[in-house]
Amino acid sequence: MINFSTVYKVIGTLLFLEAVMMALCLGIAIYVGGEDASAFFFSVIFTILGGIVFKYLGRHSDNSLGRREAYLLVTLTWIIFSLFGSLPFLISGYINNFTDAFFETISGFTTTGCSILSDVERLPQALLFWRTMTQWIGGLGIAFFTIAIIPSLVGGNVKVFSAEATGPMRAKMHPRLSTTAKWIWSIYVGLTIACAFCYYQAGMSLSDCMNYAMTTTATGGFSTHNADTGYFHNVYIDYTAITFMFLSGTSFTLLYATFVKGKFRQFIKNTEFRFYVTIVAAATAVITAILIFDSDYAPADAFRSSLFQVVSFMTTTGILNDDPAKWHHIVWVILSVCMFLGACSGSTSGGFKCIRAVMVKNIMVNEIKRILHPRAVLPVKVNNTTVPYSSQVTLLAFLAAYGGLCVFTYFCMTLWGIDNANSVTIALSCASNAGPTLGLNIGEALSWGMLPGAVKWLLSALMLMGRLEIFTVIVLFTSSFWKEG
Repeated sequence: MINFSTVYKVIGTLLFLEAVMMALCLGIAIYVGGEDASAFFFSVIFTILGGIVFKYLGRHSDNSLGRREAYLLVTLTWIIFSLFGSLPFLISGYINNFTDAFFETISGFTTTGCSILSDVERLPQALLFWRTMTQWIGGLGIAFFTIAIIPSLVGGNVKVFSAEATGPMRAKMHPRLSTTAKWIWSIYVGLTIACAFCYYQAGMSLSDCMNYAMTTTATGGFSTHNADTGYFHNVYIDYTAITFMFLSGTSFTLLYATFVKGKFRQFIKNTEFRFYVTIVAAATAVITAILIFDSDYAPADAFRSSLFQVVSFMTTTGILNDDPAKWHHIVWVILSVCMFLGACSGSTSGGFKCIRAVMVKNIMVNEIKRILHPRAVLPVKVNNTTVPYSSQVTLLAFLAAYGGLCVFTYFCMTLWGIDNANSVTIALSCASNAGPTLGLNIGEALSWGMLPGAVKWLLSALMLMGRLEIFTVIVLFTSSFWKEG
């Protein structure tokens, strides 16, 4: 029997936290004299009332949290957070229908970064900051944020972490998960502050540097300008973005082990990190050559633009400093592969994850060897650790589900009359939580508002499933999940 009381209690507490975040934006709106102050005021009130209702429903909670409750809690948290998070957009009138407001909000929380807004520069500062904050909180995970600040709320924090964490292999952490969560959030905050400082030194305004730093380290991609970082035409800003996107695409548990525990050799020898660096370097080299010889770019500009787009797509950040839709079609293929792969597990990025790509490569190599040596025992190893057979099966199941969802979404969008180029890249972009597309109708303006409402709901579900790595959501729709025992 599922313990709904505990689920309600945690959601109620989380809504109070969301109300606090909205109250911060309310303070900004009041300080700058923004017209969105009343929208945030009522959003805070409604969110607090929602929190009270859920806390009341969970008043008989015994604070126990099993595996089923953890999966249900994580999925419901992201949906309910997005529902209440859409209130500032709706009440302010800057997004005038619920479908678009929910799409924009869940795109933020899942750090996908696709936007129905064709002109973000018309939004008031506080509303822009709220849009940015959804990505920053969603970067490491809403529930993981909870573990860090209210570790004693319920038992079963490890189960919640497992339901929300990205990647197939969980690194060993501190015996108390809340301690590790605080350290990882400290690294996340430190990266954000360092990124903001570098942006400010490179010439950004205080408002821009805070917004861009939060979306860069969250690998989200929301921007305060219609042209993304291309608005600034600043080499130093581009390289700052590249640096912090790349770092945020690295496993935070690896950063924790390196910079907190001092295991620096582990950083260099990590198989996934080395694969990540190899893909970025190879893709950048190929695209740089194409831009020089096919698009007449100067070598320095070709390298900067190609490295920026590769890191942006690989980390599923999705910000642009150029228009890759105008480049050679082979570049589209390379960037789409980067978007599919994603960066490291345990990072803020989406996608298939480099660790899974390494595992698939090793499995394929072993199968080739097994043809010549049928009786050979060939374990699959990552970082000198043998991957159990059950994990290999799960990996292949995940790959099948990932591809199946993309194909299903592509099929549905073509039925709604969307062209092939956009259907493919939109499906891949949402499943990978990347944001940008390489089609002809969506891309440079980065506005998704032209899509039919039904497609937006489908893509909202796909973004959520991509962020929670599919099975966390799918398991809720199985009959065995709801059966007792």
